[in-house]
Amino acid sequence: MTSIVEFRDAGYAINGRALVANISFNIEPGETVVLLGRSGSGKTTTLKLINRLLEPTSGEVFVEGKKTTDWDPIRLRRRIGYVIQEVGLFPHFSVERNVALVPSLESWPQEKTAARVHEMLSLVGLRPELFAARLPRELSGGQRQRVGVARALAADPSILLLDEPFGALDPVTRAEIQKEFRALQRRLGKTTVCVTHDVREAFILGDRIGLMKDGALVALVAADEFDKLDHPEAKAFVESYA
Repeated sequence: MTSIVEFRDAGYAINGRALVANISFNIEPGETVVLLGRSGSGKTTTLKLINRLLEPTSGEVFVEGKKTTDWDPIRLRRRIGYVIQEVGLFPHFSVERNVALVPSLESWPQEKTAARVHEMLSLVGLRPELFAARLPRELSGGQRQRVGVARALAADPSILLLDEPFGALDPVTRAEIQKEFRALQRRLGKTTVCVTHDVREAFILGDRIGLMKDGALVALVAADEFDKLDHPEAKAFVESYA
């Protein structure tokens, strides 16, 4: 099986200061990998190397067998769904227009785009007849997050990137959406990379968990093996979960 994402000794530095260094791992099609770590550990930097929001200053990152630096950045990003904590919806666009963004940029026929928007809203639990015409300000935080997921899925990307996607939600809504997203992920089989500092979220969402500390990937193991890691940082996260 060919890896859909591969890091080969990749690093990223600014003015000689390494934010991440010597990162090497593979992600297989349909797998969910969670990058877990404290603030400043290099999680988001690693994530952004996948969709070429950042380019490695050392080593290489491959997507679908091709170096990210050989991809046209716009083409690459349109093949990758991206969900961030604050969602990033356009406030003056309706829900329907937000979800339709990438299909419209890809010049999908209008009827196909409209059908896909309704399909995606239904998929994330938002009835199109109730929500399609609303503006983001007319939605709850959980509803906006669902719209963000629908938008990321709309053009049927091969990869989903999630950067602290549920961190701004209240604990109850967050737990609900985490479980809904995991069920959705199992149904769709998308390759997913998720960044979080919440070990509970890592256990819920991840097939494998990559532990990051000080710009290094110190471990990458199956989720059910994480609590067996003999590493002080892993133990600290496990103790915070207990």
